[in-house]
Amino acid sequence: MGSIQKPYFPQGSSNSFVFTAIIKSGAKTLKDRLIDAVANDPDLPALGSSIARIVKLSSSDDQSIQQLSYYVLSDVSLTQKILRLSNSAAFKAITNKEISSINKAIFLLGFDAVKTSALAILLVDGMPAKHAAHVRIELIHALAASVISRKLAVSFTKDIEEASIAALFKNLGRILLATYEPDLYHSMMALVTQGQHTPAQASMQVLGFSLDTLTEALLEEWNVPSNVIQALSAKPSGALITPRNKQEWMQIAAEFCEKAAPLVLNTNLITEEIELKEKLLNRFGKVFNLTMPVLNELISKATLETRELLVSADLESLDKNNKISQDSTHCEFDIAAEENLINELTINDNEPHNLQITERYACNKPYNASSLLLNGIQKTTEMMASGDYRLDNLINLGLDSLYSAFGFRFITLCLKDSKINSFRARSSLGKKNLEYQKGFNFSTVPTNDLFHLAMQRNIDIVIASAFTPRIRKLMPLWHTTLLPDACSILVLPLVVNKKPIGLIYADRETESPEGITHDEAKLVRILKGQILIALNSK
Repeated sequence: MGSIQKPYFPQGSSNSFVFTAIIKSGAKTLKDRLIDAVANDPDLPALGSSIARIVKLSSSDDQSIQQLSYYVLSDVSLTQKILRLSNSAAFKAITNKEISSINKAIFLLGFDAVKTSALAILLVDGMPAKHAAHVRIELIHALAASVISRKLAVSFTKDIEEASIAALFKNLGRILLATYEPDLYHSMMALVTQGQHTPAQASMQVLGFSLDTLTEALLEEWNVPSNVIQALSAKPSGALITPRNKQEWMQIAAEFCEKAAPLVLNTNLITEEIELKEKLLNRFGKVFNLTMPVLNELISKATLETRELLVSADLESLDKNNKISQDSTHCEFDIAAEENLINELTINDNEPHNLQITERYACNKPYNASSLLLNGIQKTTEMMASGDYRLDNLINLGLDSLYSAFGFRFITLCLKDSKINSFRARSSLGKKNLEYQKGFNFSTVPTNDLFHLAMQRNIDIVIASAFTPRIRKLMPLWHTTLLPDACSILVLPLVVNKKPIGLIYADRETESPEGITHDEAKLVRILKGQILIALNSK
């Protein structure tokens, strides 16, 4: 029978009695105590729910773009940090455009980049002791691993967001231990520093259980998807082979990124760095087709973005050589860094050059509809963020954005009027709009016409030509009487809690065979969502 390892205590530890009591009552007691500490910490009332809410958003779901945008905008601090990051040097390499709205950040940088950056910032902001040296070290490590994962996944066309989330949470157990049991954290890391214990071995020696099980338990409490939690499990030691499936790939990627994080942070001596790189190549080289030049390039790309993410999260500042500061106290920005930051955060009020409409389709729709929609969304967002606006002004701004972006002839917002059991037009723009607005109303009693079907099923409808026989059958008599020449039509139902409250209608007198692109559809839904929020909040 093998010898039983005894708990390790540094000399002079004042927590020996407490730790002995914990061991006697079972290792589960300490794990539960750490989970309870997170759940009951008054400084962390919503961290778990916030993380779960964002983690569940899928880039394949158009509605998620709206939800991510709304969530970020609901947190002023998070909005400022995402915009600061979006306009940093790391992302200027992706786009040279000024990013002054969250919607534009999602559109230009990508859903995954904004989502995983928001998660990283939430994790940092949620830790009450984030400025304590040992907690900051672990948080910095987590953010670096997440960025490495995003850079790694791009080369393999994998699900970037899931891999980045797994890498971000890989050392969550150490973060929690450093936050709530700093003495035990230092005891464990002392063993690791001596070089005779791996982090997993040190965890078992000091705590009596693996910190990975703590991470898994907490992520389950936060309702994080099981595939992300499973990706945190460690593979057997030795060189790894090509994974059999996506789940194994994520598992290997999370481990690689967590172990490669020190290279990004430049915390090792040159000899230690070379040794670490060789270990990474031996274990992960076949899986990721890594050579020393490829690994160096990967680390170089991740370093710039990690640096900017740490600064945006208020976790680190930069020294004059643009190196990440490893000082044990929270660093303030130096004057040069502050000036650069102010310049980055200054919103450019000049209209982008590409907003000039130079060409149109035959139906009058501008070629640059997406740019025009983005501009409208930005203006609507700024008006909503101010909190000081009239509802009719915001509605008109939203309608005008759609009207201009698609070159419509007539557009109107139609809302339910319970007093007369009708849906009737309230605001409108375009040719003979007041005349059309007066006659644009219909009964709330459901029928099998285009407008009621759209609201009942809550589906956005685009019609290239309303004169085709199949479409004509769905057009109600009141509409063909009022607007007999309406040809290409857009109908956006407004539904709250599965109950229709109205719709947005727009038309042209000509056919529109080019329709609406996938990107334009996403932006239309964001704009529609903003109007719905305004209607519900005013």
